[in-house]
Amino acid sequence: MRIVSWNVNGLRSALDKGLLDKLPMLNADMLCLQEIKAMPEQVPDVDWGEYGLHWNPAERKGYSGTLILTREQPINVMNGFGIAKHDDEGRVISAEYPDFWLVTVYTPNVKNDLSRLPYRHKQWDVEFLKHVKKLEKQKPVVFCGDLNVAHREIDLARPKQNVGSAGFTDEERAGMDNIIAAGFVDSFREFNQDGGNYSWWSFRAGARQRNVGWRIDYVCVSGSLQKNLRNAFIMPELHGSDHCPVGIELQ
Repeated sequence: MRIVSWNVNGLRSALDKGLLDKLPMLNADMLCLQEIKAMPEQVPDVDWGEYGLHWNPAERKGYSGTLILTREQPINVMNGFGIAKHDDEGRVISAEYPDFWLVTVYTPNVKNDLSRLPYRHKQWDVEFLKHVKKLEKQKPVVFCGDLNVAHREIDLARPKQNVGSAGFTDEERAGMDNIIAAGFVDSFREFNQDGGNYSWWSFRAGARQRNVGWRIDYVCVSGSLQKNLRNAFIMPELHGSDHCPVGIELQ
């Protein structure tokens, strides 16, 4: 089973840049998209082929939102946490399958001035971890998406220059520590302990060409699924967003 996650930075933009042509290269059984910035009615004539679609757009048009494309239809789909103040931005979809829950998440960015850091650190990260742990009481969980944090120094090209910057604050990194401490496995680091592996690059100054990037997109799995991991990967060769796809192969 191949699960792929991609922050597309606008679904309509990604479609204009050839997203449908890239689907065979992604070869995903489940494709989780973040920051879609679109309502279903804004992309009415797209032929998604074999995929069924499960949407959670933000209430505010042109902002945030998530989407799961899946070959195998889930038993059940839930949008959000069931907490209104967290759910109006369309950031979480949870899809139940016979053997696991698949969750996609677009974690709030704290903004360059860190104005959203208290919300993220004290509320969002806490509630998201509660959510996936609650699901885990039923069956194992795979969650994937743009977590908007580089966990360790190895996860960004210039850690010293970015200490305390959005995406690399102590609070955000502690949120990721809590995820690992709760028993979830950062799948990519199960297979690769090297630097230079990033999933997001600034549009500025040719950062992607020079690979001055950040690894802020993850696929995490319940500890009980660790033995089922067969591969975890990042696909920097696929363009169409300031992020690239990441994913796992799960037996």
